[in-house]
Amino acid sequence: MYATAKDINDMNPHLYPGSMAAQGMIYESLIEKTESGFAPLLAESWEVSDDGLAYTFHLRQGVTFHDGAPFNAEAVKKNIDAVQANAERHAWIKLSAKLKQVTVLDEHTVRLELSEPYAPTLLELSMTRPYVFLSPNDFKDGGTKDGVQGHDGTGPYRLAEQKQDQYAVFEANEDYWAGAPAVKRITAKVLPTGETTLLALQKGEVNFLFTDDRGADSLDVEAMQSLVDTGKYQLLRSKPMNTKLIAANSSRADSPVGERAVREALWHAVDRDTIAGTLLHGTETPAEALFSPNTPYADLDLPKRAYDLKRAAELLEEAGWKQGDGGIRTKAGKPLALQLVYDAASLSQKTEAELIQSAGASIGMKLELVGEPSPSLAARRASGDYDLLFNQTWGLAYDPQSTIASFTAESSYRHTTSGIERAEELYAEIEEAARTTDEAARKQLYRDILKTVHDEAVFIPISHGGVTVVAPSDLDGVAFKQTQFELPFEQMKFR
Repeated sequence: MYATAKDINDMNPHLYPGSMAAQGMIYESLIEKTESGFAPLLAESWEVSDDGLAYTFHLRQGVTFHDGAPFNAEAVKKNIDAVQANAERHAWIKLSAKLKQVTVLDEHTVRLELSEPYAPTLLELSMTRPYVFLSPNDFKDGGTKDGVQGHDGTGPYRLAEQKQDQYAVFEANEDYWAGAPAVKRITAKVLPTGETTLLALQKGEVNFLFTDDRGADSLDVEAMQSLVDTGKYQLLRSKPMNTKLIAANSSRADSPVGERAVREALWHAVDRDTIAGTLLHGTETPAEALFSPNTPYADLDLPKRAYDLKRAAELLEEAGWKQGDGGIRTKAGKPLALQLVYDAASLSQKTEAELIQSAGASIGMKLELVGEPSPSLAARRASGDYDLLFNQTWGLAYDPQSTIASFTAESSYRHTTSGIERAEELYAEIEEAARTTDEAARKQLYRDILKTVHDEAVFIPISHGGVTVVAPSDLDGVAFKQTQFELPFEQMKFR
């Protein structure tokens, strides 16, 4: 039984409110991303045409959905067509705009045809959503964009029960094509973060904890270590997978955040060493750029902006922000006041926000802190109703492609990037990077893209993090996937 800070929500795999950790247990994609590359999952093999326009998948035979319906080429077509019927909702996934046709070649062979070459096609097909497969019997009015009638996937677990904001129960799929999981029942119990979760672990009401798919930490580091010291639990951490950051809304011309100098000054006011080393007890590392160097295409020698309050003040002074009454700088009668929104469910974000707020005050910048549930942060990001907000990159398996693609998406980082001087050129480079089949050209394009957003300081990095797990000491097989959003529960077993 694991603790989660949030309800698993709507488990329709073709939409986005649901818990990705939970969806990862129920639904599967054609292929999966591993440390060594792409590997078979529901497709045993595949070929890509020389022109990059056709992907042919040979499906695993004998697979059934949880309701007994056959998984075959027709089911693949129905699911992908259902996703494409809501393509605007998936605009951050560029494949949704380039997928022209899905053709059933025979019962176990399907071909995807694109309008133009798209290098991240396999990556986007391997994601936890939306290109995963639900029994067509669960479709509503022939599709999924307006909801579903059930949650029958092909994965190792099936959703047995869900009581909103209380718990969800997953039972092992005894007919799973890769063999029935050893752990037969998993319960996700919704608990408030902090002391309540710690007490639940101590009492045995839950016995598993991991950082969830929205990056909200449910238990502080010292509390986790105290559990390990009892000998009843083990603590495991993945390698760095993501970057925690503050997104700055460059499109907000009526706010100081629209000025590059203000964003740069804030960058210099973030004490990453203290955050990573002290507040996070060394569990994460200071981030100097949007992606860690182990991210493909991201090992770049970009200029560093160290924690330097003197330099931050100089930048503001040079940009015309003068000290005013009460210690807050002003320019043309406007105060240097910004709103910083953080996830109220995250123990660390509030503490980090307070540290940054204090540093901001020392350079004449007033930061108003606002804690909200993560869905509210997502809504603000999509609507542009923010100055600054905490967020994080998609993570190692998806990046840099997915986070970079989201720079152009209205539902994601469009407001973060659209106010910069080279916005249209940036967007054109993003399109070209996805389209080109020339690896050297793609590498140079990614370099230019990452240098642009770095220079403009629209993504202010804080720390590189991964996934942390607290599990019973007698549970074997606890491991990590090439994603921060799910865990391989089907590989675990008790001694």
